[in-house]
Amino acid sequence: MRFNRLDLNLLIGLDVLLTECSITRAARRLCLSQSAASGILARLREYFDDELLVQAGRQMAPTPLALSLRAPVHEILLKIQQTVDMAEVFRPESATRHFRVVASDYVSSVVLTDLALRLNQVAPFITMEILPPNERSLAQLERGEIDLLLMPERYLSRSYPSEVLFTDRFSCIVCNDNTEVGPQLSKVDYLRLGHVATSFGSHQQSAFDEWYFKSIGLNRRIEVMCAAFNLLPQFVIGTRRIATLQHQLALQLARYYPIRVLAPPVEIPPIVESMQWHPSNNHDPAHQWLRGMLCKRGPSAKPIGEHRQGRFLHGGELL
Repeated sequence: MRFNRLDLNLLIGLDVLLTECSITRAARRLCLSQSAASGILARLREYFDDELLVQAGRQMAPTPLALSLRAPVHEILLKIQQTVDMAEVFRPESATRHFRVVASDYVSSVVLTDLALRLNQVAPFITMEILPPNERSLAQLERGEIDLLLMPERYLSRSYPSEVLFTDRFSCIVCNDNTEVGPQLSKVDYLRLGHVATSFGSHQQSAFDEWYFKSIGLNRRIEVMCAAFNLLPQFVIGTRRIATLQHQLALQLARYYPIRVLAPPVEIPPIVESMQWHPSNNHDPAHQWLRGMLCKRGPSAKPIGEHRQGRFLHGGELL
C-alpha cells in the first residue's frame, strides 16, 4: 500500500534502521538478509532524497533529516500497534508478547523474580527481557525501545506517566567476623571504616545512597566500586568494609552470605521505587495488565529469622 508514493511497508524498516543505525542489526531485527535490509535503505534514500544513514568511522550515523524523522515515525507505529492491540481481547493465558524492562539487580531480585514466576503460571507465552539501567535508559523509553523503567523516583522523567511500586529503607551489612563493628554500628565507625558502593553505566552514575551522602556533605571512604548490588557482600566478606544497601535486598543476601544486617547510624531517606512507561502504552491492554501485576507484587524477601535464626542483627536486636 502506498501513500504519497511511499510504500507504507517501508515505515517499519525506516523505524528499525533509524533506531539501530546499523544495517546488520536492522536486518537481524527484521528477520531479513543484510542485502534485503540494504535494499530497504536504498529505497528510503530515494524517496526522501537523503542519505539518512552515513558512515562515521566504523559506525553509521543518522543525518539531520533522519534525526527529525526518528521520533515521529516511531510514534506513528506505536499508535498503530496500540490500535491493533486494543481491537483484541487480552487473554494472558494465550497472549504472546515480549516486554523489555529496565531494572537494577536489586529490583530484579526483590520484585521481578516473583513476577517471572507468576508469568510462568498464568501467562506462559509472555516473555520478559531485563536490561540494566544506564544513562540512555530514558532516551530508550522515549523511542519506544523499552516498555518499562523500574527505578527510583528521582531518576524518572516528569514528562511521562509513572506509578509508585514500593518503598524500602536502607540497611548496612558487615562480615560476621568483622570485630571492628559491634551489635550496633556507630557513626564514628561508619565514617572510619572503608565502604563498598555501586555505580551504573559508562558515566558511573551513583546509586541513591551515594548521591544522598554527597548531597549532605557526608564523605565515606569508598574502597571498592562495583556495578551490581548483589555483588556487595562479596567485597565485604573477610574485610572490615561496610556496604549500605536496600533493606529488602540485604535480607535476601543474608540468606546466602556470612553477613550481619545493621541499622545505619545516619538517617537516610527511604527509597521510592516507581515504574514509568511511554504514554502511547497508557491504554494498551497487555501493558496495563503487566503494570497491574507489578503493582500487586511487593518486595519478596522473607523475614530473615526464617532462614538463619539468631545469626543476624538489626540495630542490636535479633531478627
